[in-house]
Amino acid sequence: MATSLMTGEGLGSEAMAPELEGTGWEAEEAAAGLEEGLCQGEDSCSDCSNDDKTGTSLQSVMLEGKTLFPEIFQTSQLLFYERFRAYQDYILADCKASEVREFTAEFLEKVLEPSGWQAVWHTTVFKVLVEVTDVDFTALKAVVRLAKPYLCESQMSTFTTECMNELLDLKQHQLPLQELWVVFDESGLFDQTALAVEHVRFFYQNIWRSWDEEEEDEYDYFVRCVEPRLRLHYDILEDRVPSGLIVDYRSLLSQCEESYTRFLNLRSSLSSCNSDSEQENISMVEGLKLYSEIEQLKQKLKLIENPLLRYVFGYQKNSNIQAKGARVSEHKVTHIVSSAMMTGLLQALLRDKLCQEPYKEEMEIQFYSDPLSAINACYEGETVIICPGHYIVHGTFSIADSIELEGYGLPDDIVIEKRGKGDTFVDCTGANIKISNIKFVQHGAIEGILSIHHGKTTLENCVLQCETTGVTVRTSAELLMTNSDLYGAKGAGLEIYPGSKCTLSDNGIHHCKEGILIKDFLDEHYDIPKITMVNNIIHNNEGYGVVLVKPTIFSDLQENVQDRPEENKVLRNQTSGEVDAAEKVDLEELIHCAAGKQELYARSDLSEQVEGNCEIVNELVAASSKKGQMKKKRLSELGIMQADDNLMSQEMFISIVGNQFKWNGKGSFGTFLF
Repeated sequence: MATSLMTGEGLGSEAMAPELEGTGWEAEEAAAGLEEGLCQGEDSCSDCSNDDKTGTSLQSVMLEGKTLFPEIFQTSQLLFYERFRAYQDYILADCKASEVREFTAEFLEKVLEPSGWQAVWHTTVFKVLVEVTDVDFTALKAVVRLAKPYLCESQMSTFTTECMNELLDLKQHQLPLQELWVVFDESGLFDQTALAVEHVRFFYQNIWRSWDEEEEDEYDYFVRCVEPRLRLHYDILEDRVPSGLIVDYRSLLSQCEESYTRFLNLRSSLSSCNSDSEQENISMVEGLKLYSEIEQLKQKLKLIENPLLRYVFGYQKNSNIQAKGARVSEHKVTHIVSSAMMTGLLQALLRDKLCQEPYKEEMEIQFYSDPLSAINACYEGETVIICPGHYIVHGTFSIADSIELEGYGLPDDIVIEKRGKGDTFVDCTGANIKISNIKFVQHGAIEGILSIHHGKTTLENCVLQCETTGVTVRTSAELLMTNSDLYGAKGAGLEIYPGSKCTLSDNGIHHCKEGILIKDFLDEHYDIPKITMVNNIIHNNEGYGVVLVKPTIFSDLQENVQDRPEENKVLRNQTSGEVDAAEKVDLEELIHCAAGKQELYARSDLSEQVEGNCEIVNELVAASSKKGQMKKKRLSELGIMQADDNLMSQEMFISIVGNQFKWNGKGSFGTFLF
């Protein structure tokens, strides 16, 4: 019998505690105590099996269909930590990609029963009951024969006993383990077999990629590929990944598989051809193009698989919201939202909002009990006034027209809370949107609380209680945020994309993973964002107050420039003096401006404020200078000797003064290379 290494929880008491060699009730009690300890402290404690049946700790399940097959082991619902520990501790360990099959075979030899168990051979066409007589561990295949009585279910009626035996003869009676589902047995003798087959099946269906074996083994395969893909799989199962990102990932995976198959076929045809024909040269060029395409697709897949980077670069949602434009009647409507309209409230609204100008023409007023209905009924230039109350919504505020969303009172009195998992809380694509005096509360979210895709959005005197990312300002969008409070984001409180414009004044951004995340790709294909930060308090964030994300290729290009001193000597002589002078002047001006503003604050906070603001200025000036030198080098190589020496034109910070950075875990400013 095979050595037992695993239990229903993916870890065996014998594997984890080889010292338990006693007999009788003492050994059983010790093993039970160890298994109970493994469950403690885990979120899945309630999922541990407490089956009354003796022998097995696994559950059983019936296969769907008309044919009454025997019950099979229920292994497909293993938890993340169960699979993680199995692959890390028992199956793959620190193997390389080229050693995966070898390590898997060694693992199976220890835990898999070589014969004496039944399984359902399950394909997309049919299901049939078979009996395993032997296992080819190296090939990851089982040697089988048809079980008696013959049980088969298929989409066609042609699969008789004779036909199935002929099919098995063609396959030499060897079937891939991942196509077998082990028949349930109460004795517990085949628990390890069922779990081992499940781990092989899951690995080759969800983790392994056909190109893995050809990748460089800089790190062990588990760290480099298995763990991030396993985490992504469970994040998708648990609704922690946006639906659009899932579609993108699967599409990229399909494209990469298709391109890699074509690449292998092309490479095979070239290796069998010895002539230097024109057709061979064309095929080689096509092969290089395919290789480049595959590398790009693989890089995109890795960005999505990495839990840190998938929200930073993996998913750039394109909003398809269509603006309604002006009403046909050209008569604007004011939308009033209130859970209950009392006479006193109506009188106050008439006095403060609706009848401020006595000679103004009459306006049409429509009443709603929830803000989502009011926003959906809006046309260009109209206003939604939300009265005090706590409103629960389950959909997305999709704002495509230039409207104003205004709370009548203080933000803490006008609370809009979103429940249920889904996309962004507020999607803005209108040319000029204003939101004021409202508190947004987000729960069970997958995406951020506010996303600005296009146009300008003004956020004034608002409170944003986030859960995932806070506010996202995408390329070509603009945000003006004043006197607002943002907190609680598990990602960045504010994400600023290249080509956007962001003005932040008198805000608090705190208790997030990162305060502000700036995506400066430092690439000629993207415009840098334009940012103004005045008198903001950025504090108590887990990471940095402000973090700049840029590619490592930028550093590589710098090294290449430095490695070619003779070629660039003339260019450096011509430009270094101008750049240094510009850096000095601009840096002095910014620091002087920052120091001037700091006089408004207490002296005890002066050094911290100046340090935080100047730290950002220094880093951005240095990055801008490097980018300018790279641009000049490219222009020089093209024979264009004149380049833009205006350093400030390349600065992303138009102004950064009076900001306070306090108690951020990693400091005021940081740079993240990807």
